[in-house]
Amino acid sequence: MILAIVGPTGVGKTKLSVELAKYYNGIIINADAVQIFKSLDIGSAKVREEEKCGIPHLLFDIKNPDEDYTVKNYQTDARKIIEEYKNKNIIFCGGTGFYLSAALMDYRFYEDEDTNTYDDLTNEELYVLAKKKNPDLKVDSNNRIRLIRALNKKNVPVVEPKMLYDNVIIIGLTTQRDRLYDIINSRVDTMFTKGLITEVKALHEKYPNSRVLKSAIGYKEVIDYLAGKFTLEEAKELIKKNSRHYAKRQYTWFNNKMNVTWFDVNYDNFNETINNVKKYIDLNIK
Repeated sequence: MILAIVGPTGVGKTKLSVELAKYYNGIIINADAVQIFKSLDIGSAKVREEEKCGIPHLLFDIKNPDEDYTVKNYQTDARKIIEEYKNKNIIFCGGTGFYLSAALMDYRFYEDEDTNTYDDLTNEELYVLAKKKNPDLKVDSNNRIRLIRALNKKNVPVVEPKMLYDNVIIIGLTTQRDRLYDIINSRVDTMFTKGLITEVKALHEKYPNSRVLKSAIGYKEVIDYLAGKFTLEEAKELIKKNSRHYAKRQYTWFNNKMNVTWFDVNYDNFNETINNVKKYIDLNIK
């Protein structure tokens, strides 16, 4: 069985994935583009060692921040793990929809294709770029995956990918928008309390040309703060705003591109949410 735990940033995916891995005797594969990189811990809210509960966590901390890592690389690595652990239950956990789609679906890359995920651009911005590249392009302005593929590809027709594996269950966690935004805002404040500035400063000094540091939410804003472009409060508010916008894009991706069964999180009794998810999975295991 392959499970995928998806949803917006901060919603509770990590905790659920660990509980399900314990219950189904599974392994966890990271599906977050930033958590691939070593030492990007606080800003990516990476799972801590004590939170893993002895569960194998794969594709975390596999690259240095100055190394490149593409969606195609992720696809190759994730599929190798799926094959290696084909007799185990596998749980993907993360909010990078492009990575998850590439791993589980017949998503093909070509030699003339870039693998930019354009995480920091809105659908509207992507649409403007795509139309500029190809004025005759016929694609809906809200179809993010097709816009990205149109920007990345050179004269290759876009074909909607199909699921490659049997018995894949995709679980999404969600909550009311106001509650989610409060969680995101609080999480950002906690990151600064835990030492986000120290983390970013050390990484930027060691890896000044790192692409992930210059693009990842939480890191790029602090780098600009350290350069004097923002005040500390302005940097915090920008991280919160960018995180909220990213959460919107995550919802759009998963709703439009994957067959997700959504569960409202009960933050007052998270065990209730865990049990509801378990019941659903048990009823749908083939």
